[in-house]
Amino acid sequence: MNPQDILRYVDSLHREKNIDTELVFAAIEAALQTAAKRQYGEDADIVVRLDRENGRINAVLDGEALGDDQIGRIGAQTAKQVIIQKVREAERDSLMSEYRDQIGDMVAGIIGRADGGVATVNLGNVEAILPRSEQIPHETLHASERVRAVVFEVKSAGNRVRVVLSRTRPQLVQRLFEQEIPELSEGVIAINSISREPGYRSKVAVSSGDSQVDPIAVCVGYRGSRIKAVREELAGEHIDVVRYSDDPEVLIPNALQPAEVEQVLLCDMIGRAIVLVQEDQLSLAIGRRGQNVRLASKLCGWDIEIMTASELEEQIERAVAAFSQLDGMTAEISQSLVEQGYLSYDDLSVIEPDQFMEMSGLTEEQVDRIVDMAEEKAEEAEAAANAERQARKERERVANQADVQSSDDVVTSGEPAVDAQVDAALQEAKLEDGEAVAAGADAGERVADEQEVDEAVQAAEDAGAESDAVGADQEVAASVEATAASEEEVEDEVAAKPQQES
Repeated sequence: MNPQDILRYVDSLHREKNIDTELVFAAIEAALQTAAKRQYGEDADIVVRLDRENGRINAVLDGEALGDDQIGRIGAQTAKQVIIQKVREAERDSLMSEYRDQIGDMVAGIIGRADGGVATVNLGNVEAILPRSEQIPHETLHASERVRAVVFEVKSAGNRVRVVLSRTRPQLVQRLFEQEIPELSEGVIAINSISREPGYRSKVAVSSGDSQVDPIAVCVGYRGSRIKAVREELAGEHIDVVRYSDDPEVLIPNALQPAEVEQVLLCDMIGRAIVLVQEDQLSLAIGRRGQNVRLASKLCGWDIEIMTASELEEQIERAVAAFSQLDGMTAEISQSLVEQGYLSYDDLSVIEPDQFMEMSGLTEEQVDRIVDMAEEKAEEAEAAANAERQARKERERVANQADVQSSDDVVTSGEPAVDAQVDAALQEAKLEDGEAVAAGADAGERVADEQEVDEAVQAAEDAGAESDAVGADQEVAASVEATAASEEEVEDEVAAKPQQES
């Protein structure tokens, strides 16, 4: 091996693959040592060192130095394979380290393939994947299209690096904000919390270290230019920017906007916030399918429950009455539990025993017994609720079947009567037509009569198919009258002809 070639090879790998030169030197030394042992025996004491300055190889076998000719005769092919393997491993480790440091950061790439729901994204030195589960719902990606996403997961797959991207994580919203809003990188404003339902809606809580800077106005931009750019990248996802506060009683109403909140009751022991609103604000606070309150809960870190004042009073009365039925519970203890936000057996079943003992003055055995009873009551209530849901579904199914059966019966019962009346009209029309022909009417008059009969019969058939039995009777009667009138006209004309001839 030419020492200069070795140095050029090491430098090339360092620049192109971003591999540390020391790793390459160590890989070459290990490869030469492995090849030498295969030639001189696995038990041979061989040490191979590669000079980092001039690239010369120094090998020692059982304490004696090997000459260049002896080193050159070592299995070159074996050494080459080992070097390639070591270099690939070093390259994989370098890429792993690079992209693991970028987890949560935004990267941009070109889509290579977008079939079967999984898209491959070329990031330059590695081909990442964007699974369907990490794509924004209802979003369509196309090949050769530029896409931005955050690095979600990095793991090794043999000698390759598997990089998984995501466009559904809240970090993507934050990175897009940082890209569009310079004040974030400058530290003038800050993003304190983000909650997101990809493709539908996101809530972003922002704050400002300068009282003269409005963080919401900074994020929205002039005529909404900044927030519009973020929305376009997120396939039109709606974004709410709210003002952050360390006080939950201030943050929670901000997070529930645009609904107006009357009062916030914090239950610290269970992390619940009871929010009271007016009746006309209830649906607005909850949002479509509970989306608004769900995102607000994630944003604030509190379990938010929306209700009106009257609903809260009813729940308090039911909870006090239910807790008082448990053995060992008094009205005072029940009232204290309700004041702390425990409004159901399910809440009581997860209470901390130490807190319950301190609050109620009961012994550990009494507390354990009350908690056990609450768990049993909660399971019974859940079973009853499930049974009620099943019964309601069964009633709806039976009602739907009954509606379908009744409609089928109506159609089936009406068809024979209509068909019979149509058949009668056809038969009667045919008889009348035959009588008119036998009377000796000329060809022109007979054709005219037949057309009138056909039109009457067709009207009877249409009436029978579209209306009920009564309507069909009326149409058939009309056709019979028309046919009778035509018959009388034919008879009069036949009787008049002999007189004209005489």
